[in-house]
Amino acid sequence: MSRKDGVLALLVVVVWGLNFVVIKVGLHNMPPLMLAGLRFMLVAFPAIFFVARPKVPLNLLLGYGLTISFAQFAFLFCAINFGMPAGLASLVLQAQAFFTIVLGAFTFGERLHGKQLAGIALAIFGVLVLIEDSLNGQHVAMLGFMLTLAAAFSWACGNIFNKKIMSHSTRPAVMSLVIWSALIPIIPFFVASLILDGSASMIHSLVTIDMTTILSLMYLAFVATIVGYGIWGTLLGRYETWRVAPLSLLVPVVGLASAALL
Repeated sequence: MSRKDGVLALLVVVVWGLNFVVIKVGLHNMPPLMLAGLRFMLVAFPAIFFVARPKVPLNLLLGYGLTISFAQFAFLFCAINFGMPAGLASLVLQAQAFFTIVLGAFTFGERLHGKQLAGIALAIFGVLVLIEDSLNGQHVAMLGFMLTLAAAFSWACGNIFNKKIMSHSTRPAVMSLVIWSALIPIIPFFVASLILDGSASMIHSLVTIDMTTILSLMYLAFVATIVGYGIWGTLLGRYETWRVAPLSLLVPVVGLASAALL
């Protein structure tokens, strides 16, 4: 990986590391699924009127949007809402790196050698140690843990769709992929919120929305999604999945530090 791409990867690490605290703050005054729906609505509008639609098969676009956008954040936001600590969520979510490597090996035939396998094993051990240390005797509901793990698997599936899209003959601009795929989860998020939270709760959260929630939404939409996933998608298009996915293992360092300080 070039030095420039390495710097971009570190930028994503910082952006996504802060993401968990921002989600926690945003959930103080808004139901999780509605917060997610508004996030992607801000990503899509009004940008889709100025960015051309990516010329890729619809099934790939739908697969990307439903996994990396809808499923990942539906599971993650609900997990945090059910009491999953933000710092611990940032750790567990990084299981996506291992899921991505396994899926990449099966899907693209990517081979791992001894050094890569040793590095992955060491990374897994490190993450497990951090998870145990972050618990520090506190009880975490199994539901929140499993939801976060489901979010990690959804993210990994999205990475595979991303790689397939960027390997397609049309090779669309990453920004157009991020923006147009954001259309896909909006209605599912709002419908799910309506069913689970009720219209009264949704209306109340909009009427009483404060600047903290607005700033949280802006960060989640413009920084974490457009900037973060724009860079991430570009890197996945340039390199093998096993080179890119493990970089996210640095995210918990920022996530735990920000959760402790903010």
